Parts: sequence; structure tokens; C-alpha cells
Amino acid sequence: MTTTSCAAPSATARPPLLSRALLLRFATVLGASSSFFLLLAVVPLYAAGSGGAPGLATGSLMLATVLGELVTPRLVARFGYRWALSAGLALMGGPALVLTVSGSAVWITAVCLARGLGFALTVVAGGALTASLIPAERRGEGLALAGIVSGVPSLLGLPLGVWLAGRVGYGPVCAAGGLAALVAVAAVPGMPGGRENRENRENRENRENRENREKRHAGVVAGMRTGALARPTAVFAATALGAGVIVTFLPAAVPASMSGLVAAALFVQPAASTAARWFAGRIGDRRGPAGLVLPGLLASAAGLAVTALTGSATAVLAGVALFGAGFGITQNATLTLMYTRVSADGYGTVSALWNVAYDGGMGAGAVGCGAVAAGTGFPAAFALTAALMLLALGPARRDRGAPARSDSRP
Repeated sequence: MTTTSCAAPSATARPPLLSRALLLRFATVLGASSSFFLLLAVVPLYAAGSGGAPGLATGSLMLATVLGELVTPRLVARFGYRWALSAGLALMGGPALVLTVSGSAVWITAVCLARGLGFALTVVAGGALTASLIPAERRGEGLALAGIVSGVPSLLGLPLGVWLAGRVGYGPVCAAGGLAALVAVAAVPGMPGGRENRENRENRENRENRENREKRHAGVVAGMRTGALARPTAVFAATALGAGVIVTFLPAAVPASMSGLVAAALFVQPAASTAARWFAGRIGDRRGPAGLVLPGLLASAAGLAVTALTGSATAVLAGVALFGAGFGITQNATLTLMYTRVSADGYGTVSALWNVAYDGGMGAGAVGCGAVAAGTGFPAAFALTAALMLLALGPARRDRGAPARSDSRP
């Protein structure tokens, strides 16, 4: 995998950002994100109502996602983007339709594992494809736009799923989440990245054989050993801890008398995140993304610490807004920085690493906070998670002053 300059692109002529292929890709983003976020807070509630553990539901979802993300680059190299996206959307949609067949912990866990694998296929294959469809001069802005497209379903889906589940039941909500993913499959055939496209690339790149190319795309472990990629991965994973805590446990942490606050908070957090991603993308294209990583981390940790005051509606709303802003900045800055530091043949590795950080952090936050909260209560568990996030200050500071071309270790 080749590392390249991380300096901000020069402000010259700005090529068009949108294309037909990118718009089709956005259609699959909407389908996958709608399916994922509509059920993200609903499935833990369903598990809790069935006598299970909500943290286990989120944890198994994220475990399967992380494991799937580690192998997806190799699958993409062998079968192409379109196969990976189609399979991923099918795995997200099909199991959601049958989630409420049983309330047993085994069944819920199995559904979450299947959906996690599907989500891994969509985000890793789709992330690398998105990066290849965006002009390098507008990478930060393009990734921010992609973040907005995926952020709208989280903005609406998180609170809407909880609200609908309380009024129409879990079955209709799960059906809606499943259909959202399955309908998006229709957009995949018109996208690049099928078998024919890959064979054309093989003819143009006849100096490389299939085995070498698959190894190149599957270099996730090598990416983890490269400081230029491992540092932003570690920082983003730390902020994702807080995201897993808020999504999984905020409904249970807020007093029952303030139940209306949950839907509002689950709207405010992704709204702030989506707006911040756009801001970070615009600024990052002009000044470089490296300087945004540390502020994003600090804002995320501070926001979760404020959210720990779960007895105060003002504190919860202010906390999730601050966390959301920091999380959005960190999302865009780390991803843009990582794509800038590799050539096109490393896009699959970057997408896998970043999504492993996202989903692994969320899963660890959900499982860890649940274990701690059982003995200390939610406020202390939230505050402890916020403090744990600050362990990423070291790589965040080092990354801000890292050389443009770096083979250093984290």
C-alpha cells in the first residue's frame, strides 16, 4: 500500500462533484443507512422487552460488522463492488423481516449477526467505491456530502424507530427496516464495479496477477501497522465508544418521567453530527483535515461527560449536541485524512479500517458501558467512557504534527 502526501489540495479549478454513478451510490447509502438506523435503537429495546440484554444485541451486531469488515476487501477484490453491495443489502433486509418471529436471545443474536455482516459488506465496499467516484480536489466535501446522505436516515431513523415501536409495535418497524435495504438493491446494477469492470482493469493492468491484487486490497493488518493510518483509526474508534453508549443506553439512562427527551436527544445528536461533517469537509479541503482531529476528539469526550448528567434535560440535550458535533468532525477529518494518505489501491483498506473503528468502537462502548453500569449506574458509566476516550489524545496530537509522508508506527 502506497502512502502519499496528506497536504490539502491546491485551490484550483473545482471539477464537478456529482455524477450518475455517485447518485446511484447515494441510493444504496440511503437504503442501507435507513435499514441500519431505524432498527439500531429498536432492537435493544425489543431484546430488553423480551427479557434479554440490550447490550448483547448491539454488541453482536457490531462484532459481526467488524469481522465482516476485515474480510470484505478480499471479497471485493474477487467478486467486485456490485456483488458485495447486493449481498450486503440482502443480508441487512432479509433477517430484519423475521426478527419478531421469536424473542429469544439466540434468535435476536442470530439476526443481529447476519445484519452486521451485511452492513459490513455495504459500508466497506461502498466506502471504497464512493472515494473512487469523488474528485480528489473535492474529497473532503464529497465525503461530507456522502455523510449527509447517510446522516439523514440516522437523523430521522433513530428517534422515528423508537417512536414507531411504541405506537405500532416492533413488527411493522422491522418490516420497514428490512424493505429499505432490499429496495436499494435495484440501484446496484447501474453502478460501476461489476465483474466486467474488474476484467477490464485486469487487461489494463496485465503486469499484476489476481493473487497480488487481492493481497493489495486486503491489506487491513498492514494498514493497522502503518502509523499514518493507525493514528486516525485509533482516534475515531475512541469517539465511536461514545456513540455506542448514547444509542444503546440513553433510553434506559433517562428517567421515565422524561421519556419524551429520548426522541429529542436521538434527533439532536445525529443532526449535530451531520452538520459538523459538512463543516469539517469544507474546512478540510481548504486547510487540510489533520488539524480537525484533536478538536473533534475533545468535543466528543466533553459532550459525553455532560450527557452523564442524565437527570437534567438541558444537560442531556446540550451534551448530545456537543458530542454529535465532535463526532461529526472526527468522522470526516479522520476518513478524509486516511484517504489522502494512500493511493487508489489502498481505498479498500482505508474503508475497512475506518469502519472497523466505527463499529468496533460502538460495540465496545455498548458492551463495556452495560457491564459497568450494572454496578455503578448509568451516569458514572457515561463519565467513565468519556474519560476513556481521552486515551486517544496521544495519537491525535502526534497526527497533527505528522510528516506528509509517514511510515511511522502508532
